[in-house]
Amino acid sequence: MKKILSLFLLIFLFSNVSHAQDTFDPDELLGQARKLILDGKYSEGRKIAFKALNKYPDYSDILILVGRSYAWEGTYDSSSIYLERAIVASPTYADGYSAYLDNLSWAGEFEQADSVLSRAKSNLGSPLPDVIRYKESKLNYYKEDYELAYEQAEELFEKEYKEEGFLAYIQNLQRLRRNNAIGATYDYDTYFGDISPWNTFSVYGRTRTDLTGSLIARVTNSFRFDDNGTLFELDAYPSLGEKAYAYLNIGGSSASFFPKLRFGASIYYNLPKAWEIDAGYRYLGFSEVTNIYTGSVGKYAGNWWLNLRVNLIPDGSGVGTSGNIQARYYFKTAEDFFSIQLSTGVSPDEETRDQSQFLNSYRARLGYQQLVTSRFMIFGYTGYSRDELSTDRFRNNLNISAGVEYRF
Repeated sequence: MKKILSLFLLIFLFSNVSHAQDTFDPDELLGQARKLILDGKYSEGRKIAFKALNKYPDYSDILILVGRSYAWEGTYDSSSIYLERAIVASPTYADGYSAYLDNLSWAGEFEQADSVLSRAKSNLGSPLPDVIRYKESKLNYYKEDYELAYEQAEELFEKEYKEEGFLAYIQNLQRLRRNNAIGATYDYDTYFGDISPWNTFSVYGRTRTDLTGSLIARVTNSFRFDDNGTLFELDAYPSLGEKAYAYLNIGGSSASFFPKLRFGASIYYNLPKAWEIDAGYRYLGFSEVTNIYTGSVGKYAGNWWLNLRVNLIPDGSGVGTSGNIQARYYFKTAEDFFSIQLSTGVSPDEETRDQSQFLNSYRARLGYQQLVTSRFMIFGYTGYSRDELSTDRFRNNLNISAGVEYRF
């Protein structure tokens, strides 16, 4: 009898131990798997996730995590298997559709993405959650329907939708969409009696081609030093892929206060977390040639764009530096903003100031731009600078600039 009781006791204890080993908190496993996957340890993270899915096969957040991990690796077919399971298990859960649309967009499976988007609209109802509306805009971006993608993104911006990199995404769409325009600007510079005021007028036209991206032709006429001159320029912003584009500039003038030949080139690259960097070169052919190497780092944070630029100017005596810090706050739409800029030296891309004063100059500048209607934009800037002409002579300058643009 004692042997039988002992046998039953052993069986009971063994069954409890086995049950304890199989019991776990799926939320805890989800947290462990997410940490590993976000650290780039996809296989290790999936092993933990699969353990949870064996017992909880319809746990949507775990299915989504596994699906996203495969998508981040570029294994889009495997990703689709788990994301399909996720939206079947939870047909009213927006996160599943969001991840599925990302995966199919990256894979170039646009017809299947359209089908998933239709299911999202049917199951989630109206109004569509903002995150799905954003993914619909992104889908149109990948399909190169930039106008529709921009329209949908602008609607979200007006609703104050928050997503890391969202403002950078809209700025990229602005560069890609076909946006023909003509515009004019006027700059007035006073030097408080030290020299006569400068009056500068500029007109430009903008279009877009597949080869050049945005293409801008600009003519600038300026009255300064009791003389006048005209500068002709052409700018282009060709695309270099999904995350990069270039800036190209060429121009020239016969006036002594403009460069006889100017040339510029920069490459811009979008980094994760809404960061952007660029590096470039400027050639300014005055009576003496000026070479400028320029680079900047920028960050989109909420409705703000922040940028730090540094310029290196080598000459016979060494290498000079100039730079500026700029901030913009966007409101209403992604084309309406206030801006502030603090700088030393003169920017290599400015034409209304004396290009000989690159180093010992200090400036503050405020700006405002607003798209009044879908076709008409106004903008204005004012700035104050103090330029060191020699060790004991300074020149103060107040600049007022205003412009209009019409789109068609």
